[in-house]
Amino acid sequence: QVQLVESGGGLVQPGGSLRLSCAASESIFSIFNMGWYRQAPGKQRELVAHITSGGSTNYADSVKGRFTISRDNAKRTVYLQMNSLKPEDTAVYYCHADFRLREYWGQGTQVTVSS
Repeated sequence: QVQLVESGGGLVQPGGSLRLSCAASESIFSIFNMGWYRQAPGKQRELVAHITSGGSTNYADSVKGRFTISRDNAKRTVYLQMNSLKPEDTAVYYCHADFRLREYWGQGTQVTVSS
């Protein structure tokens, strides 16, 4: 069982920045594809950013140019740098890991963008 622990959420003003972190318990973290999802109240969970075990990335159109996903395999951690935040980015952000038929979710961290 892989445990994923997110941190870094909080309240930020529009235009501000936050960096989310997701630490994994799995010693072979490097084989997992990692993703950040978010879910706003009353909406479905959506993919925000994804990074493969090989380092390839893709992003939701709504965050391209503003968010950056990265990973540090030595620290077993994936990051989401969020810049130029907008009120519509407000959501619970979840970390996700997958490898073949295995997938795991973190508990989520709240991000609120408001003045």
